[in-house]
Amino acid sequence: MSDFRRDNFFSTVPSFSQFEGVTDVDNYQPIPEDWVLALADIVGSTQAIGGGRYKDVNMAGASVISAVLNAVGKHDYPFVFGGDGAFIALPGALANTAREALAAAQLWAHEELGLTLRVAVVPLADIRRAGRDVQVARYAASPFVTYAMFSGGGTSWAEAQMKAGHYAIPAAPAGTRPNLAGLSCRWNPIESQHGEIASIIAVAGEADSGPEFQALVTAIVGIAGEQNRDSHPVPVDGPKLRFSMRSINREARATAINGEIFRQKLAIIGQLALVVLLRTLRLTIGRFDARRYTQDVSANSDFRKFDDGLKMTIDIDAERLARIEALLRDAQAKGIARYGLHRQQSALMTCFVPTPLSRDHLHFIDGAGGGYAVAASQITGKNTAALLAPVS
Repeated sequence: MSDFRRDNFFSTVPSFSQFEGVTDVDNYQPIPEDWVLALADIVGSTQAIGGGRYKDVNMAGASVISAVLNAVGKHDYPFVFGGDGAFIALPGALANTAREALAAAQLWAHEELGLTLRVAVVPLADIRRAGRDVQVARYAASPFVTYAMFSGGGTSWAEAQMKAGHYAIPAAPAGTRPNLAGLSCRWNPIESQHGEIASIIAVAGEADSGPEFQALVTAIVGIAGEQNRDSHPVPVDGPKLRFSMRSINREARATAINGEIFRQKLAIIGQLALVVLLRTLRLTIGRFDARRYTQDVSANSDFRKFDDGLKMTIDIDAERLARIEALLRDAQAKGIARYGLHRQQSALMTCFVPTPLSRDHLHFIDGAGGGYAVAASQITGKNTAALLAPVS
């Protein structure tokens, strides 16, 4: 494979637009041997969730994507946002750049958010030597955005290695800051319209449960698909235009250049006011159409994904959620799957918007009451029930 084809590997993977395609092995292709996984997660996210700091946890997780993609100067590399962490697959030639970006994000998360970010860069060759693989598919969430879906067990292996202290990255020098341009957390929580916001994680159980697990994923997606827009938690016209100063402050501190936080805060407020005005009056400025932009926010959201297992944050009624949970309980009892399911009343959105003039902006969805982190804790056996606090 030529250097050009290797660098642009993900763009050559055929995309599919029906989410059920995540269970079709023919949609996946192995990531090149000389690539790496750049990954991170938050140490003690359970305690942060206990303090109601869901937005800070999500922002730290999304900062990994923003920092690495901005550092390498290209946004078409496959990644997954996991709520309290993320990972990105990159050509090996970019490994050192990724390490520097991760170390900078780690320092920023500690100094600005008071969170400890665990980071690592794991070679694909090591993953395959361990008997695992990393294969990727491209799901077209909209005509403008595709998200990576991963299978093969390799990402889970890499995460376990990172948590065991392997492939660690040296700390960044004091004062280092990541380039978090485009990172945004300005939206308020999005309230459920159908019943509850459910964050669901389902991973395969026994090694030989592949076909049964695929059937389980198809059944769950099918039940969610019975409801309007596949139980999408974000309204078709985008979230309600309500914003909080706390969220604006978070974003300003993350994206300010040369420490000019106040100026950045004014710029964000001005942008928000302009969007509200243009959307209300149905006006456009140049190529920017506020109504189309907020519709794209909804269409481009990653409310469902596949990363060695199904992850969904959906807005669903009680009857359908009960059916999904019954399927999951039965599958777990039979050894087909292990699962976590967490209910809450609203969803959170964290965004990566390199430029609002382009329609390929990315929006990451999680539950606003613990979301994927709490669902994952049910699989690992952590007890978070007594810790949950209102979102802040």
